[in-house]
Amino acid sequence: MIETRVSAILLAAGASRRMPGRDKLLLLYKEKTLLQRAVELLDSLPFFEKILVTTMLRLGQIDLPPKIQAVVSLPPGIELSESLRLGLKAASGEWFLFLAADQPLLTQTCLQLMFELAETNPDKIIYPTVNANPCSPTLFPARFREDLISLSGDTGGRVVRDSYPDSCLSYEAESPISFLDIDDELDYQLLVKL
Repeated sequence: MIETRVSAILLAAGASRRMPGRDKLLLLYKEKTLLQRAVELLDSLPFFEKILVTTMLRLGQIDLPPKIQAVVSLPPGIELSESLRLGLKAASGEWFLFLAADQPLLTQTCLQLMFELAETNPDKIIYPTVNANPCSPTLFPARFREDLISLSGDTGGRVVRDSYPDSCLSYEAESPISFLDIDDELDYQLLVKL
């Protein structure tokens, strides 16, 4: 089973640059912060290794379940490539699932098809799409570890994915709204209305 070989890495160390003056991961949705909801999703996933990359300030704002390993980024607000690197250095799985902390509607059920595809496509980078546009999360086989670690600047796994188009396998999300990511104030207002 793939679940026994996945390192799930929740990335929550960014600076919320598109929402000036507010830490978007500490915004509330249904009485919980976006970060707490993401941590609870991570905790619910059936993987042997669960890693949270975040800042000291955010770590102090959540209830961290005992099965999640926290990696604190110093200084806070690091670039995406550094968050990936910190998560990978703590990971030992045969697969790396990168989750974004700003997708509060994501559920374990939303990810089931990804895991089913991975069982029969062990060498593929697997990710969902919404209206044919790639979105998070993304599942990487361990053979891409060095490519991911060598990233620099404010770039993430998308660069690696785009470098290996023949190694990618995408699927259209059955519930597109579940993959909504909260990047700015308009996204957050849409979330609140939902």
